[in-house]
Amino acid sequence: MPEITVELVRALIADQFPEWADLPVGPVERQGWDNRTFRLGDELTVRLPSAEGYAAAVAKEDRCLPGLAGHLSLPVPEPVAVGRPAAGYPFPWSVRRWLQGETVEASADIDRVRLARDLGDFLTELRQAPVGRGPAAGLHSYYRGCHPSVYGDQVEEALERLDGVVDAAACRAVWSDALTSAWPSAPTWFHGDVAVGNLLATDGALSAVIDFGTCGVGDPACDLVIAWNYFAGEERKVFREAVGLPDDAWRRGRGWAMWKALICMAGLAAPDTEGVQARVLVQVLEDPVAV
Repeated sequence: MPEITVELVRALIADQFPEWADLPVGPVERQGWDNRTFRLGDELTVRLPSAEGYAAAVAKEDRCLPGLAGHLSLPVPEPVAVGRPAAGYPFPWSVRRWLQGETVEASADIDRVRLARDLGDFLTELRQAPVGRGPAAGLHSYYRGCHPSVYGDQVEEALERLDGVVDAAACRAVWSDALTSAWPSAPTWFHGDVAVGNLLATDGALSAVIDFGTCGVGDPACDLVIAWNYFAGEERKVFREAVGLPDDAWRRGRGWAMWKALICMAGLAAPDTEGVQARVLVQVLEDPVAV
């Protein structure tokens, strides 16, 4: 992973976009894993992929977001410019319009029931957007939008590593249930990483959705994972009603949530050092949302 600093961003801007060279540069307070993000003045942001595997998302977002924006009632990142590798930084990078708000993860005054409804409405709009030449789900989306069976080997390896730690029989039952159906309709847009760090809020309400690096066209069930890793109780029910997907999609979404929890707990992905995914797994096993 290259070292991405304020000094590097300043050098890239000065070299490739000298008209912005005098604008102040500073890191955003909360950083994601796939990209490092910096404020550029008051109206712009600079995003730099943190590793080679995330670099292709720059061109994908620049290609897809302008078309999607016209079909969505909430703002999404607006591409302004694309930078080339330079100054020792090996990947393409992007300049976007700054979107006001703080992440739901950081916000202290979120109306969670309203968020559940508004997010469900947004994902419904996203599914209804024209597919056009949207990229079919695959490696670029880390197989979000594909059938969850693509990660069956990882689920089994995780359960072997977690023998005696989790209820393997209950987990296998959830996983088996997730594999009994497939998306029966035409492929639709999906976000691929609907998480509290990618949702912006203003005055306690959802105000923008960011980070479409794993978006694509396929099965939207992967976008339901937030039902278990953030929402609870009545919020889940409100989200389910608003998002408007059938029971079989919810079973696949539950499988996606369990897969992520298990691979993190087993050390096959970013380790669950704070027990977050262990708590998610409890929610997955206790609340199917759809039966």
